[in-house]
Amino acid sequence: MSDLRRSPLHDVHSRSGAKLVPFGGWDMPLQYETGTVAEHMACRTGAALFDVSHLGTVRVQGPGAYRALQWALTNDLDRVGVGSAQYTHLLDATDASVLDDIIVWWVGDERFDVMPNASNTDRVVNALQEGAAGLDVADVTAERAVIAVQGPEARARLAAAGGDEVASVGRFKVSASRFGEIPVTVAGTGYTGEDGVEMAVGVEDAPTVWERLVDAGVTPAGLGARDTLRLEAGLPLHGHELGPGITSLQAGLGWVVRWDKGDFRGRAALEVEREAGPHRRLRGLLASKGRPPRDGCTVRRDGGEIGVVTSGNFSPVLGQGVALAFLAPDISVGDEVVIDVRGRDLAAQVVKPPFHR
Repeated sequence: MSDLRRSPLHDVHSRSGAKLVPFGGWDMPLQYETGTVAEHMACRTGAALFDVSHLGTVRVQGPGAYRALQWALTNDLDRVGVGSAQYTHLLDATDASVLDDIIVWWVGDERFDVMPNASNTDRVVNALQEGAAGLDVADVTAERAVIAVQGPEARARLAAAGGDEVASVGRFKVSASRFGEIPVTVAGTGYTGEDGVEMAVGVEDAPTVWERLVDAGVTPAGLGARDTLRLEAGLPLHGHELGPGITSLQAGLGWVVRWDKGDFRGRAALEVEREAGPHRRLRGLLASKGRPPRDGCTVRRDGGEIGVVTSGNFSPVLGQGVALAFLAPDISVGDEVVIDVRGRDLAAQVVKPPFHR
């Protein structure tokens, strides 16, 4: 535990009675005293507050920054522009596996804040420097906290807490803004399927921002609710739906690959799969009532194994189990399948995520 990194909000979480757990090398809140289901529903019906400081921030600056990102990542920055955020993938150069899925914040003409997953920051830095020797790349994760405010009332609660400027930032837009008197960088992004924003806040100011939002009626939520929310929204989690041996095409995220932009890292290997067709595809499973499916459960049809669950849980909104699973490519939406949950058969239907909009 002593080797775990701590968020700038660690003491705030401890005082709030959060259950802290190791995650991606960090000591992060799993849930607060209200519990995961209550936090989940607060996000779906009101507004919830998440500490996502474990996400990395890699700052890429200078005249070579744009070219380096265009080569290293699959999406095309020309489709957005300065003041926008973009979801993209970093591929393995050999087999086109998704080494990380990333949000890029295009903050200024020659400044990009690249947001990798918790344990992948060094990998992203190395890949960027591989494509552009001498590039100005800096890991600034330790210099800020990242606070996400999500839910149908997120913007109203932000404004009530003094964050009018922050509340006005549009979906997938990025702005250097202010939360009251506190400077922040804000993006209209999130990982819950709800409207909201994510803010990069200086380490010293982060507790003040957090406490003002709580005072304005925003419910603190932990990693447990963040995971059930993203699963209901059908969003992939690195290490489950993305990672070694898993390509963008297998994960149903081909839209994040812009073939018309020119060469990019891993393109040749991914083109081979595009021509042959993926040998498996990510699908949603809506389970019948009963014990929810979990990661690693096998999926069968007509007595034969056709795939495996990558993420599964109980959906608080739907009141039943939902899962994401890699299935054989001939399995279609609407097909009836069986999930083996600890030796018991659970009937399920193949559906197209998200499970909840």
